[in-house]
Amino acid sequence: MSFDRRQFLGVLASGATALALPQIGPASPGGRLAGVFPIGFTSVDVRNRIDLDGLSSQVEFCTRGGVQGFCWPQIASGWTTLTEDERRRGAESITTAAHGGPTAIVLGVQSRTADFDETRRYASQAERLGADAIICIPPPGMNAQDQLLSFYQRLGQACSLPLFVQTGGDFSVDLLVRMSETIPSFRYVKDEAGDPLQRVSEIAERTGRKLQCFSGRGVMTMITEMEQGFVGHCPFMSLADLYASTYDLYHRGLRQDAFSQFGRILAASSLFAQSDLSVLIARGVLKPGTRARVAPPAPGAAGLRSSKSPDEIKRDLDLYLRPYLKA
Repeated sequence: MSFDRRQFLGVLASGATALALPQIGPASPGGRLAGVFPIGFTSVDVRNRIDLDGLSSQVEFCTRGGVQGFCWPQIASGWTTLTEDERRRGAESITTAAHGGPTAIVLGVQSRTADFDETRRYASQAERLGADAIICIPPPGMNAQDQLLSFYQRLGQACSLPLFVQTGGDFSVDLLVRMSETIPSFRYVKDEAGDPLQRVSEIAERTGRKLQCFSGRGVMTMITEMEQGFVGHCPFMSLADLYASTYDLYHRGLRQDAFSQFGRILAASSLFAQSDLSVLIARGVLKPGTRARVAPPAPGAAGLRSSKSPDEIKRDLDLYLRPYLKA
């Protein structure tokens, strides 16, 4: 009997499969997505052409490392620098690399110009490719709560895939509640508005726990996030396997081990920046000379740029983290 990737993920939600594959981490109730969903880098060559092999390699890295999901293209991916053709080809490479495996794929569908037809095209492609969910940043210049509600309602009607919404700025809990009540596919929020640690309980209570919270901002408070009720986390790609093992340990009840593992992530961040593509070069995920698309800094990246070379970072990894790296 053969399974495609989405069927495999559905089976994974059962208790028996979760026990058989503890590195994947527990699925949330109802087969919902949960765990560590790093934001993929957009790798390019020396001529600034998108490196499709590099995108595929990041998905394969997640699979080897027991990372539950992969999200692209978002702020850390430099999505505003990508053409529609680059995004469509990138999405194809990512879903092909993930096919048949346990890593869930979430594709970004936002448009740089608030063009809903463009967003619809990305969403339709995601559905056709068999992605597990879509994520959408609010359209540029659209701040009015009623406008945002209408936009996301249209998106929910245009695509049947589970919908992530990434918040920011003045995106209120009241608006999230209204969206949850009127958009059946709206199941997840990557919350980066206000103080997410303060908002998570209110969001859960007011939506009857229908709406599940993922964290962003570099995921530098992961233990507190899990304690407060976040079901997922979206860090940079560089140490995604360490984040995934932290998640697994915590949700297996091994809280002290999870605390120690997360401490290694924080210590590593004092040596090099997780936002630095050189970490993936040092880890052999990307080829030497690979670059990332230049874009405004992602949340959590300010002040974290590293001047270390891949060889220097590899020395740090070998000295301090080698026994803990899965991929």
